[in-house]
Amino acid sequence: MTDEGALRAVLWDLDGTLADSRAYHWRSWQEALEAVGASVTEARFEASFGQRNDAILSAWLGADADPDLILRVGKDKEARYRRMVQTEGIAPLPGAAEWVATLHDQGWRQAIASSAPRLNVEVMHRALGFGDRIQAVVAAEDVTRGKPEPDVFLAAAQRLAVPPDRCVVVEDAGAGIEAARRAGMASIGVGPGSTSAADLVVISLADLPADAFQLLLETRHG
Repeated sequence: MTDEGALRAVLWDLDGTLADSRAYHWRSWQEALEAVGASVTEARFEASFGQRNDAILSAWLGADADPDLILRVGKDKEARYRRMVQTEGIAPLPGAAEWVATLHDQGWRQAIASSAPRLNVEVMHRALGFGDRIQAVVAAEDVTRGKPEPDVFLAAAQRLAVPPDRCVVVEDAGAGIEAARRAGMASIGVGPGSTSAADLVVISLADLPADAFQLLLETRHG
């Protein structure tokens, strides 16, 4: 039997945490909305980070928007986004590839836990080249409720067979930090976003101390 005390996992958000996909998302949203005669301000786009498309489009197009239109615009946007990633490429953010490799070597289990559609996550995962260092992927289709609800992180922990209190979430959005809190997990906030509620906040993954992940778990468990 595995000693639960020896288990530990890192649950990675993807967009904005492991890779800087902001420009692709902004361009693809603009193009998809323009195709149906709609638009969105950059401020509202920024405020949508970490949320699922159904919630985003309901807010942008109105609560009475046709569900078929919401579905169609969302699918069009994601298809445009994937084409951009595939044709223009995407690179890990500073420190991301190094941390994924280091944590793997140290025996941490790792998963991507994203609000993005599975096809997007798979395309990005391949482009980033993390391979089998990431053992599980949870995407929007795998849960009923998106962030700030904890479902995506709880599902990732379950797939890794690691208790929630032995998991550290890494996020760049406030909704993700709140989801980690509701899941009973430690959290690291990355970047200039609204992550001040995280247990540890850094501008870049490259700024994290070498013992950051282990110290978060030790602090929680005394």
